Amino acid sequence: QVQLVETGGGLVQAEGSLRLSCATSGRTFSSYTMGWFRQAPGKERDFVAAVSRSGGSTYYADSVKGRFAISRDNAKNAMYLQMNSLKPEDTAVYYCASTTALGLPRSAAQYRYWGQGTQVTVSS
Repeated sequence: QVQLVETGGGLVQAEGSLRLSCATSGRTFSSYTMGWFRQAPGKERDFVAAVSRSGGSTYYADSVKGRFAISRDNAKNAMYLQMNSLKPEDTAVYYCASTTALGLPRSAAQYRYWGQGTQVTVSS
């Protein structure tokens, strides 16, 4: 069983920045591709970004490309999402997730383990 815990959410003004962290349990963190998703009220859970097992490859949703940066530290069993130039439409609950699927999956259905989520609210 893999446990994921997100931290770092909060309230920020538009154009501000936040850094989310995802701490994981277990000794096999480097075996998983990791991803960030977000879900706004009344909407589906959307893909944000994914990072490969080594951290050498990343993929972003078009809506966050150039503003967000995903990274991981396998020595610390942790993943991060640096969010810059935040917009009100980035307001959502952000989830980290892990998968053993190949590549950099963008579908939530391909991720097996999920955190409980952290709220990000961007005011205009």
